[in-house]
Amino acid sequence: MEQHDVTPELPQQEVGAKTDIEVVEQFDNTNEAQQLYNAAKSKLLNVNAWHELCGSLSAGFALVDEKGGAANRQAKVNDYFKIDIPGPGTSKGKGYDWVQVENIENKKDEFTDSESIIMTVRPAENPCKKDGDIAHFFSEEATSNFTLIRNATRVTAGVHGRNELPNIKADKLIDKARNAIVGTSALAGFSNPQWTKLVNAWLGKS
Repeated sequence: MEQHDVTPELPQQEVGAKTDIEVVEQFDNTNEAQQLYNAAKSKLLNVNAWHELCGSLSAGFALVDEKGGAANRQAKVNDYFKIDIPGPGTSKGKGYDWVQVENIENKKDEFTDSESIIMTVRPAENPCKKDGDIAHFFSEEATSNFTLIRNATRVTAGVHGRNELPNIKADKLIDKARNAIVGTSALAGFSNPQWTKLVNAWLGKS
């Protein structure tokens, strides 16, 4: 059987900053690693539960379908995340930041007993008011990539940000100022504790 690399392919880093957060769990046997991977994969796709996993002081996440309606299920391509960041939101986003699920890819290689999943999201317009304007503190070049990899008895969970730039193209001055402040704070690493807590929670760590 042909061997394949199951490492998720991240978007190319071209501009701005990048973020890489990973947590690893090692097991003595494959069965335990497989059980954790399956449970973690379910948590990764269950976006509506992320706020509970991250803690009360974190941003809130709600999964929304293409028409802007609440989606009480696992994430799918073209869904949106409605993100409630503590503090004022944008007028374009009606108080929220929005990203759209651009890609969900699963890989598996029986030869190496390995598998992975990546979910990529990108700053997007408010699906309830589609006008082409990005309603997020990062610009449309940015992506957030949520990954899970099992290599035999090792499971790795990660969040990888690419091409992170503050969104200063907003048409309202107050939104430009807000995005510059929040985006710069994110670039400074203020969001890293939340992502670290999330990937730890996927792996069942406190």
